[in-house]
Amino acid sequence: MPTLQRTAEDVVREFLTDVRSGRHPERAARVLAPRVVAHQGRPGAEHGVVVRTPAGYADHVREMLSASGPWDFSWRTTTLPSGDVAASWTQRRTGPAGSGVEHGRATYRVREDRVTEYWVESGRHPGPCPAPAGCPEVLRYAAFSADPAGGNPAGVVLDARGLTDGRMLAIAAGVGYSETAFLVPGDDGHVAVRYFSPRAEVDFCGHATIAAAVALAERHGPGRRVFATAAGPVPVTTERAPDGSWRATLTSVPPRTVPLADADLAALLAALGWSAADLDPALPPRVAYAGNWHPVLAARTRDRLTDLDYDVPALDALMAGRGWTTVALVRRESEGVVVARNPFPPGGVVEDPATGAAAAALGGYLRELGAVRLPAELTVRQGEDMGRPSVLLVDVPADPASGIRVSGTAVAIA
Repeated sequence: MPTLQRTAEDVVREFLTDVRSGRHPERAARVLAPRVVAHQGRPGAEHGVVVRTPAGYADHVREMLSASGPWDFSWRTTTLPSGDVAASWTQRRTGPAGSGVEHGRATYRVREDRVTEYWVESGRHPGPCPAPAGCPEVLRYAAFSADPAGGNPAGVVLDARGLTDGRMLAIAAGVGYSETAFLVPGDDGHVAVRYFSPRAEVDFCGHATIAAAVALAERHGPGRRVFATAAGPVPVTTERAPDGSWRATLTSVPPRTVPLADADLAALLAALGWSAADLDPALPPRVAYAGNWHPVLAARTRDRLTDLDYDVPALDALMAGRGWTTVALVRRESEGVVVARNPFPPGGVVEDPATGAAAAALGGYLRELGAVRLPAELTVRQGEDMGRPSVLLVDVPADPASGIRVSGTAVAIA
């Protein structure tokens, strides 16, 4: 008997039935391409994008299940004239995040029996929220861009008083961005801040700090505040430009660098599919810190940086074992301009479009190497190869004990 070829709608139905429903997330590789571009928002009105692998998507579903508990999932599909498949669903849940209903719509693109790209919109209608915090407002901002379609999106909860760790994790999983910042305002401009990815709490997040600072400034005016983070105190200042845009500057904790062990370098290059010949000899590999640890590898050419196609499971395992947050892959275009890409498998995504903590770590790395004339001003361009261009301005003071200043704009996502 000949094998009947699956239609695009068949592939999407299998994806919804087995994977998105939470019944069999381990079957993601049967229906998802090795790299899936996931847009947040409808086509033409996107406000966020990540690139997921089947294993990363399966982990994302498991994290939602862990945070929110099991759900009942129902759906409908139809094939559009373009050949893409439209789906709508209803998800009813009960669990640590409270009961509620989420209605969603998505458009899926299928090529060669695999979903290669999708656009998703959802609206959550929560039931009773756990006391005493209730249902906090979650703001959404794009950091390091004046355009909501650029930069790195972050969630921001301006008043997280009373939220438990489990509740914050559930909210971050529901938001779906790489990080969400949870703020507890204090006295004298001090704000306690915690950062959660959909998987776990992280010590520090630069782009969510910029987003949170601008969200505060829009509501309470510009000025200086101090964010108390797990990595240490991080001063932030905000100002409004004549065109009405908001800019925030964070000053990192004092940075430092350590050697990258030969065995770790070999494993890192193998996971990336790079060789030692691909590296810039003027900028030797190191592991740099400014709130989180990031190995820094400088590419010899821009083409090497552009052609990023790495072994996600291998890099994820290596980073987990070493406690690295992202890998800072950089190409120095000129003395004051650096192009960066940051693989981020620990966050469940292939790449981060803007990484403030890594930019600060890079500034400390260049200062410690003596690779910049101090004080230095750098422009870090990131996210260009993802279609979410971001600009991070890095000020490197001459004092070796001082933190690195990272500045950028942020804009609310409608």
